[in-house]
Amino acid sequence: MKKVDLSFQSCKSEYKDSDVVIFSAPLDLTTSFRPGTRFAGNHIRIDSVGIEWYSPYQDKSLKDYNTCDIGDLEMPLGDLEGALDVIYKTTKKIIEDKKTPLMIGGEHLVTYPAVKALIEEYKNLHIIHLDAHTDLRDEFLGMKLSHATVLRRLYDLGAKIYSFGIRSGDKHEFEWAKEHIYLRKFDLETLDEKVNLLKDKPVYITIDLDVLDPGVFPGTGTPEPGGIQFKELLQALELFRNLNNIVGADIVELNPLLDSSGASTMAAIKALRELILLLHK
Repeated sequence: MKKVDLSFQSCKSEYKDSDVVIFSAPLDLTTSFRPGTRFAGNHIRIDSVGIEWYSPYQDKSLKDYNTCDIGDLEMPLGDLEGALDVIYKTTKKIIEDKKTPLMIGGEHLVTYPAVKALIEEYKNLHIIHLDAHTDLRDEFLGMKLSHATVLRRLYDLGAKIYSFGIRSGDKHEFEWAKEHIYLRKFDLETLDEKVNLLKDKPVYITIDLDVLDPGVFPGTGTPEPGGIQFKELLQALELFRNLNNIVGADIVELNPLLDSSGASTMAAIKALRELILLLHK
């Protein structure tokens, strides 16, 4: 794999030298409300020149670590299964090369093939999931593979799921969750307890950015009022520093076309910087 000319901030290391590999999955084939997440990756790359390399939250700088950005994956237009297979094979290759994958969505379904690859390596995989939505339907509009079913499919793979910030979903999803996963409604309370519980477990972090309140993050396809503030997201990312085995992560559901101010894109960029530095731990 090769790095691309347009990369996230200072993440321009050669693939062979890198510990963390960034890629974006420009997929929004199952988006049920307002499409456009496929444009997130390159909007993030272009605007990333607007943030510092240095994180005062972690006292670490991007320039001190080897990170490669391989850009947008080339995925077959209109072919959902084919697109998911590209993500799976990319993630699998990164893992086989002893590197850590960090994916930019795309709709939330992109998490499924990435976790599918990771769970083949880490049988006891745990998912920390920040989101406004349950994403636990068994099918949606007749589809088993959808942004609205992705967490249910991760459960089917055998992943153990811990969801936070959830404030939207069908009643049966909440009822199903009571018996099968950990789900915290509305906020991130108890996240510290679960991080402590998972301290030495293999963990994948998936952040659907619509966990943020649309007042601070309007650039998403399905906004849900009542979300967390950006400061709370940063506090969550700081908590994740206590995890000793983060094996991969993603941020998904930025739709840059829906926020012409660029503020939502900048929020995604800042969260991504913190995730990169976390993975270099």
